[in-house]
Amino acid sequence: MLRIAVQSKGRLFEDTMNLLSEADIKISSSKRTLLVQSSNFPLEVLYLRDDDIPQSVATGVADIGVVGENEFVERGEDAEIISRLGFSACRLSLAIPKDIDYPGLEWFNGKKIATSYPGILRHFMENHGIKTEIHVITGSVEISPGIGLADAIFDIVSSGSTLVSNNLREVEVVMQSEALLIGNKNMDADKRRTLQKMLFRFEAVRSAEDKKYVRMNVPKARLQEIIDVLPGLKSPTIIPLADEEWCSVHTVLDQKRFWEIIGRLKEMGAQGILVTPIEKMIL
Repeated sequence: MLRIAVQSKGRLFEDTMNLLSEADIKISSSKRTLLVQSSNFPLEVLYLRDDDIPQSVATGVADIGVVGENEFVERGEDAEIISRLGFSACRLSLAIPKDIDYPGLEWFNGKKIATSYPGILRHFMENHGIKTEIHVITGSVEISPGIGLADAIFDIVSSGSTLVSNNLREVEVVMQSEALLIGNKNMDADKRRTLQKMLFRFEAVRSAEDKKYVRMNVPKARLQEIIDVLPGLKSPTIIPLADEEWCSVHTVLDQKRFWEIIGRLKEMGAQGILVTPIEKMIL
C-alpha cells in the first residue's frame, strides 16, 4: 500500500484530488478522516498541513506527497522530486506599498520584510548582498505594511489581486513555484512499482490536457495539403469513404492552435468537422 500525503484543504488539495479522480483512483470524499484508503488502487491518502508534508515524506511517515515547490524548498527536507505536476502555479515575490518609488533591489537594505518563507528570502538577500530584517509571520502577511509591522512583504502571488487590495505592488519575483510530487528516498521496490503505475495514469491525464480529437471529411484532391498543416502526434489517420473522391481524416490538435488550424482546414475544403474532448491519452 502506497501512502501519499496531501494538503488537507485549499487549492492544492482540490487540484490533487481532481488529478487522482481523473486517473480513476477513487478516494471517498464523505466523512474525511486523517487517513483514507482508495477503493480501487493500492493507495492511501494522508491529509496534512502543507508545511508538514516535506518532513513526513522525508522521514517515511508518507511514501510520497504533493506539495508546493515553495514549501519544499523552504523546509529543505531530504526527499526526492519525482515529478512536476504542472498545476497550482504561483510565484514568491517581494512587494512594497504602491506609492513608494522603487529604484531597485538596493531599496531593501535596512528594511523590515514580513514573510512566511524566511529561509528562501534570507538566501536570496544574502546572494545579492542585501541586509534586511526578516519578520516571520504565519498568517496574513499582506497586511503587515498597512499596520506598520514591516516595510515590505515576501509572499506567494498568484493573480496579484490580494496585493492590489492591500495597496501593494510586486517589484521582484524571487521564485516560480508549482505542485511537486516528492518521494521518500528509501521507498522499497514494491511501493516504487505501485508508484510507477500511478505515474503512468497521471501522464495519460496530463497528455490529454488542452487536446482535442478532430474528425473531418476532406477531398482527396487536397489530402496532402491538409496533412501538411496538421501537427498530429505522428501522422493523421486516413479512412476511405463511400464517395471515392472523399476520405475521413482523424487527428489530435492542441487547443492553443485549434482555431488557427481549423480555419485553414475549412479554406482547403474540409467539411463535417467533429471535435471531441480527450479524457486520457496514452503516448
